[in-house]
Amino acid sequence: MLALGWVSLITDISSEMVTAVLPLYLTLSLGLSMLQFGLLDGLYFGVTALVRLAGGNLADRWQRRKLVAGIGYGLSALCKPALLAAGGSVAALGAVIALDRAGKGLRTAPRDALISLSAPPDALGEAFGVHRAMDTLGALLGPLVAFAILTGTGGAYDAVFVASFCVAVLGVLLLVMYVRDRRTPLPDALPGSQPSGRPLAAWRRPLAAWPRAALGLLREAPFRRMCVAAAALGLVTIGDGFVYLLLQKRGGLDAAYFPLLPVGTAAAYLLLAVPAGRLADRLGRVPLFLAGHVALIIACLLLLGPGWFVPVLVLHGAFYAATDGVLMAVAGPMLPEHLRTSGLALLQTGQAVARMFSSILFGAIWTVWGSGGGLVAMTTGLAVCVLGAWPMMRRHVSP
Repeated sequence: MLALGWVSLITDISSEMVTAVLPLYLTLSLGLSMLQFGLLDGLYFGVTALVRLAGGNLADRWQRRKLVAGIGYGLSALCKPALLAAGGSVAALGAVIALDRAGKGLRTAPRDALISLSAPPDALGEAFGVHRAMDTLGALLGPLVAFAILTGTGGAYDAVFVASFCVAVLGVLLLVMYVRDRRTPLPDALPGSQPSGRPLAAWRRPLAAWPRAALGLLREAPFRRMCVAAAALGLVTIGDGFVYLLLQKRGGLDAAYFPLLPVGTAAAYLLLAVPAGRLADRLGRVPLFLAGHVALIIACLLLLGPGWFVPVLVLHGAFYAATDGVLMAVAGPMLPEHLRTSGLALLQTGQAVARMFSSILFGAIWTVWGSGGGLVAMTTGLAVCVLGAWPMMRRHVSP
């Protein structure tokens, strides 16, 4: 688990170096409209949905979770220098972002499954909290490194992209050398397939049986409720890039300091991730998960006023601390071990698709009604979904 934490820490330094400067690079340097940015931001989330299930199914079928995760990490690393080749072409940038997100989609479910299979069931919240804390330390350092590079080079975005690639390669090397794979016993037959009466080697199982088995998990009411609730909440969650653009716009922040805004979110997330995981294990994972969305609602309300930098960023970090790893800790015990990766991928896919439409929707509303109208609409929707998710998620779900 700690080795995976170090891999995520290094990888997040790399990815957040790019993420911290990308919104301003696209909207200020390239002059994209908010609707265009919303489409690219939606692509950032949506492409992962195309590969999460495939990656999860292959990882479970082959029992090679480390291999699938490594392919995902490697693909994202290669996309960093590709941003240089994309230049100012929106289409080329979209293609590079799509490939980068495909890499993230491949690696996330196998990585979370490895954590879930490595920790005791009664300490899953803490385990994911420790991992997310290390992951978030990387997210905190990445924008600082990007800011230092931009300051030292006079705003050279290409220098940020090259440095990000070098750091990403280090993360892949750490995965290869230090992360242990976790393999689980396979049943004689998969759900939805004909029992054979004898064990089958993973390579002999029909590939089509694994997607059917994964989708068959939705027949279980607790897991199905979890997927529906997570997708509904994701549909009305404002993307990080929009949060930072709103802070910069309403607070009159100089563009040179824009890359530092994610540092505030990451710092709050880092400080709260482990305490939130422990609190979830003791008091209930579902209540804490929904409380995280309440924190986001308050942050959105504060965004309606000017200059609330610190409270908004702290609440934004609290939202991630109470939701990201906690949701995986809620869902993990619901899933059989041999389909753990596929099930988590299914849950994450629903979230990714929902957040894709959320970004496009918010970008469109901002374009038509302005940022204030978009905030009011999305915040109202989020409040309604939190109230609806509580009775749905608490039924048949253990703390």
